Amino acid sequence: MKQTLLNAKELSQRIKFSAAYINHTLKDNVFFDGVHYIKPFGGRKIFYIWEEVERELFKKQQRRIVVPMAHRGVCHG
Repeated sequence: MKQTLLNAKELSQRIKFSAAYINHTLKDNVFFDGVHYIKPFGGRKIFYIWEEVERELFKKQQRRIVVPMAHRGVCHG
């Protein structure tokens, strides 16, 4: 099992987001523990798994069309 582990600073150089933005905004909203990053030995240090982050970056987003209707209803179409 070969995976590339990166700290937030190294990851920021690859995806062009600041390390602070990665740790405070993307972590636990886009990148999830055990999937996109790990905390070895239960510690505080975080290592991002590059292959999983890259897969997330290039994942196609499904676009949902939502049409607002009267009385706060929506039509999913």
